[in-house]
Amino acid sequence: MGSRKPHFLEACFLCRKPLGYNSDIFMYRGNTPFCSKECRQEQIEVDESAEKKSWKMSSSSSRSIRKSDPKDSASDKTIRTGTVAVA
Repeated sequence: MGSRKPHFLEACFLCRKPLGYNSDIFMYRGNTPFCSKECRQEQIEVDESAEKKSWKMSSSSSRSIRKSDPKDSASDKTIRTGTVAVA
């Protein structure tokens, strides 16, 4: 019964250093607190690296799917343009 849920601004997200009441708090992505610009920058770099890795993996897998399926090539598709009127 004595257990309380910690407030999200109590400690740095990266190094877990306690955040002081009269000290600067550096925020990232809405509600992620950091004790310093350095901790925040390190998290930004980690996130960007993970996003690039994820993007490369999804990009390469979608390219291999496109290459292996010749019926999806743009030259085989018919595009019709014009006006349709319905009464």
